[in-house]
Amino acid sequence: MMNTTRAATRRFLPGSPFNAPPPPPPEVFVAQDVVTHDKYGLGRVIGVEDDIALVIEFGSRQVRIMTPCAKLTKL
Repeated sequence: MMNTTRAATRRFLPGSPFNAPPPPPPEVFVAQDVVTHDKYGLGRVIGVEDDIALVIEFGSRQVRIMTPCAKLTKL
């Protein structure tokens, strides 16, 4: 005769990749914020366009950057 014992139940793994935490909220930039960019370096926000883009002054250059931008960090 065969043994009729039940198989063990599956454990819940809290570190499962299927239980990923929600992404963090995007950074909010306002005028006069000091930022750094991987390509352009240190700059200052001089304009915010409805949370769609930022106008940033990097020394003598002004650049319009779309948000969110992974290369842009608020200091």
